[in-house]
Amino acid sequence: MIDGKQFHAEMDSIPVQFQGPGGVVGVVSQGRVIARHAWGFSNLDTRSRMTPQTRLPICSISKQFTCATLLATCGQPEHLDARLADHLPNFEGPLPLVRDLCNNQSGLRDYWALTVLHGAKAEQTFSRADGTSVLWRTRTAHFAPGTRYSYSNGNFRLIADLVEEVSGEALEALYARHVWQPAGMAGATLTADTRQPEDGVTGYEGNDATGYLPAENGIYWRGDAGISASLDDMLAYECWIDATREDPDSLYQRIAAPQSFRDGTPAAYGFGLKHSQVGDFTFTGHGGALRGFRAHRICSTQARLSVVVMFNHQGDAHGAAQQVLRAALGLPHPVSRPLHKRYAGQWISHETGLLARLETGYETVSLRFGTSVEALQETPEGKLASLDVSVSQEGADLLMQRPQENFSERLVPVPAATPVADVEIAGRYRSAELAADIVIEHRDGAAYLTAEGFLGIGRPEIIRPAGPDLWIVVTRRSMDAPAPGDWTLQVIRDEDGHVIGLTLGCWLARGISYDRCA
Repeated sequence: MIDGKQFHAEMDSIPVQFQGPGGVVGVVSQGRVIARHAWGFSNLDTRSRMTPQTRLPICSISKQFTCATLLATCGQPEHLDARLADHLPNFEGPLPLVRDLCNNQSGLRDYWALTVLHGAKAEQTFSRADGTSVLWRTRTAHFAPGTRYSYSNGNFRLIADLVEEVSGEALEALYARHVWQPAGMAGATLTADTRQPEDGVTGYEGNDATGYLPAENGIYWRGDAGISASLDDMLAYECWIDATREDPDSLYQRIAAPQSFRDGTPAAYGFGLKHSQVGDFTFTGHGGALRGFRAHRICSTQARLSVVVMFNHQGDAHGAAQQVLRAALGLPHPVSRPLHKRYAGQWISHETGLLARLETGYETVSLRFGTSVEALQETPEGKLASLDVSVSQEGADLLMQRPQENFSERLVPVPAATPVADVEIAGRYRSAELAADIVIEHRDGAAYLTAEGFLGIGRPEIIRPAGPDLWIVVTRRSMDAPAPGDWTLQVIRDEDGHVIGLTLGCWLARGISYDRCA
């Protein structure tokens, strides 16, 4: 039973706690809408109000619609396996299965992260053909298909292309027939071109400290994202999920079925849905992000409860959804406690080629390893943990466990580097994997990396020494959001100590080799 007073107080606090130009939040319980709230402006310049009918980009929440459409159109993903080779014509080695694409287990590097290395600027136009060009250049995976989890938007772009190919229909027509119309999502539409947002809505970058500026988006996405929907549309979707919850053949029950890795280990992600536990209930959901927008939806058919949050700014939509969810379930908010000791240092993962860095705060430790900073808390056992990762020190090494990714590794410590840039690494390097270059310049004590490829010449990115022959390259803004974040750059030398190449990678796109050009 929902405590109405506590619940509505939590709902009313969302606009203040997650400040920005505007947003919407809604809740479905026992198959009916019990709360829907819109506030602020959908466009500050035109003073257009945000309403429950305002259509916003739901971004990566679209992935579950793509997977549902695949099942409705093709029956099972295995029916498309034979077609995948034509969409990855330069791929070497065993191809992933289409089911691997659905579960983010393909090993394919994220194509939005790769746009940075192909020379793209954050604001430029990225066409449908550009997406195909990135995928066609793919030669290798950054892990063996089916063995690990890594988020890759290109997986779902490929699924969309395959479904359109086999059906002979446009993706938006398939969405409408199989999901939008049965769910009563009257306003939902496919807005593949982000330059033309629905209802004149504008997304904003920035915060209260820096102010809010309109985000400029130029990407074309289809399958991995692209759907625009209002709060009322999304609440209708949640009611449809509840109404079909006891039908094992319903589309949502089919995409929500648990998945596993090739070794049989249960997977926490499948068919565009992340599986999680809150209190005594299992939930499925997904977030979405584009520069200037954030969204999150989560539901439990077991608890018969759904929460939807959408912002036209870059506030923490996931955190807001969790806050409302816990209030609806009558659960207390997690309490942070001061740390007992300081944690600091850096370690290298030999499997991924990425640096892991721990930085101590007052109540949490920041882990820099993935796309975004992960906040860890001390456990009674002396580990540091969040819902997705745990780390512990064993001697000088760091043991990292990421069960949702089927990944566990002992990381080796890396001594801190001197703050002086090494002039030896300056020069041009070529990646056979990408058919693209990077140029490293040394300018008066500072170092910069510029990517050049078929998408143009990117902006110089600051690089800084992190350890012996290890550097950090930081990408804070890119076409997609969130940006790739920290890249680890490893210098490769010959037996005489001369620099002959580099390996560059981030969590979304690992192990890319570059050879030094003459």
